[in-house]
Amino acid sequence: MTLPQELTSGTWTLDMAHSEIGFSVRHAGISKVRGRFTEAQAEARVGESLADSSVHATVSTASFDSGDANRDGHVRGADFFDVEHFPEMAFRGTQIEGDGEEYTLTGDLTIKGVTRPVELEVEFTGVAVDPFGATRAGFSAETEISRKEFGLTWNAALKAGGVLVSDKVKINLEAALVKQG
Repeated sequence: MTLPQELTSGTWTLDMAHSEIGFSVRHAGISKVRGRFTEAQAEARVGESLADSSVHATVSTASFDSGDANRDGHVRGADFFDVEHFPEMAFRGTQIEGDGEEYTLTGDLTIKGVTRPVELEVEFTGVAVDPFGATRAGFSAETEISRKEFGLTWNAALKAGGVLVSDKVKINLEAALVKQG
């Protein structure tokens, strides 16, 4: 289990302008609603080995955007994220395993003051130097969480049976990190 050769030691920070933190959740049991968070910060410290490396990220819950103002207001409110009291979600990596392009990043995810372990399946997509001389690394990652485990329990029953919002939420990340210094 080793780091990709082109991912050099040092501090790498998230370039949110070239990244996306997305999610999807089943709505009314028949369709998926997708959305994203538009404000986040992340830092990866790459060491000489996976064991010497770390990842930490925070996401602004107020930056939730599903493309529907009414839904966004509801989700930002007390029924879901309660952004007034919980303005950020956080992730702190605890272990990285893998090799080549495929990795598992285990860590603690905190949403609405509740922390639970999660595993992200991560694909390393490469390193490139942009026309301005910045060294960039790309990653794709995904996981699935139970929103109820994080205290996000609001729901409404449907006449035909079932509930309006599924418990399972799929999280998808496309991250561009820029080498510092």
